[in-house]
Amino acid sequence: MATTITDSQKPFSLDPYHVSEVFGFILPAPLTELPPYYQPWMDIALHVTELIYSHTLRSHILKMPLLNTRFLESHRELRLAHLALSVMTMGYVWQEGENDTVKMLPRNLAIPYWKVSQSLGLPPILTHADAVLANWKKRDPHGPFDMENLELLVTLPGGDSVRGFFMVTLLVELAAVPAIKSIPLVINGVQCGDAETVTSALEEISQAMEGMTDALKLMHAYVKPEVFYGIIRIYLSGWKDNSSMPAGLVYEGIQAEPMEYSGGSAAQSSLLHCFDELLGVKHEENCGAFLTRMRNYMPSSHKHLIQDISLQPSLRGFVQQEASELLTAAFQLCVTKLMALRSYHINVVSRFITVPAARARQLRSQGNSSQEETVSRAPTALEETGTGGSGIMSFLKTVRDRTRDVSLPLDNRAMQKSTNGAQPQNTQYTTHQTHLQSNTF
Repeated sequence: MATTITDSQKPFSLDPYHVSEVFGFILPAPLTELPPYYQPWMDIALHVTELIYSHTLRSHILKMPLLNTRFLESHRELRLAHLALSVMTMGYVWQEGENDTVKMLPRNLAIPYWKVSQSLGLPPILTHADAVLANWKKRDPHGPFDMENLELLVTLPGGDSVRGFFMVTLLVELAAVPAIKSIPLVINGVQCGDAETVTSALEEISQAMEGMTDALKLMHAYVKPEVFYGIIRIYLSGWKDNSSMPAGLVYEGIQAEPMEYSGGSAAQSSLLHCFDELLGVKHEENCGAFLTRMRNYMPSSHKHLIQDISLQPSLRGFVQQEASELLTAAFQLCVTKLMALRSYHINVVSRFITVPAARARQLRSQGNSSQEETVSRAPTALEETGTGGSGIMSFLKTVRDRTRDVSLPLDNRAMQKSTNGAQPQNTQYTTHQTHLQSNTF
């Protein structure tokens, strides 16, 4: 029988975690300009790509004044500053590729970067929270939130493909919003013993997971594999577990010893961490340690949300206890859709990393670097790893397999009822997109 939540057991809410009802983990309405005092940063950040191609970014940054961060007053100002300083840092380190990296980030960049990072609880390196969540604007403020109407605030080498990579990833985040909003319904339903509410919320989550997979499929239309592998990837790479920078990077004016930070990774998105904690997915020691470390690359409030979800009563245990066919089917459908999303991610990684890497090795072995120059000049240090430093294919397959472990035995009829009763995902995704079109920022 369902019960009510007592005063000492307050309903779970997203409010304390700075999660938007409309945008989820995406930063709503990112700023496009900083206060005039910080124009020297923006003058360089907005032209990083051209300066890299002209081999002059490092010299421009060395001439940049050392600015005080105390005039950055709002969260959005700090996020734009972190994005701008992050893009400058990645360009400074990788301007000449993997064979001519630097050992030290100059103090006029390192000191403000460190202080802004400390204020946000983010590391001083380009993260998913920067490049994706806080790096967008609408071309037409009154137009839809879609690929044709979205633009990057700052960019890196890679042309249309780098825009496509970040924007498609942004749309995956957007597709997850209905699932994020349903998480409190699941948690509160479990606390109250309300199986009907939990079933409905789980069906919403599984539909959103399918929408995430559909959004991820856009990667094939907007990103060229040879450009991603040969040009973009190095600028997402960090100085931890990277043989090109085995000693890490010294942040001048912060400490004399070099520091190591992982590059941008899909594992830095809070989405799958939330789903894993909700469904009770447990990862093996090495994979689990990497995923836990990636939480330090998220905004602190989002990291706290994941931690707090993990402290709630077991959803899987509740489903087993209730022994409801429809509830079990809804839970299992979430597991199935999460596995499908992870399997499709493996497919994407294969096309954009594994296949180009094999081609690059073949060209090098033949002494032929001109036939497919873009692929050939990819960094060799990243052939077997992700930009976050993990052994990417084995990692992704292990994570997917651990997802399967939480599956519950299910009557085929119950799964059929759950599937038939679910709203078609395309309608769900379109409804959310239509709602966003009516919002101006």
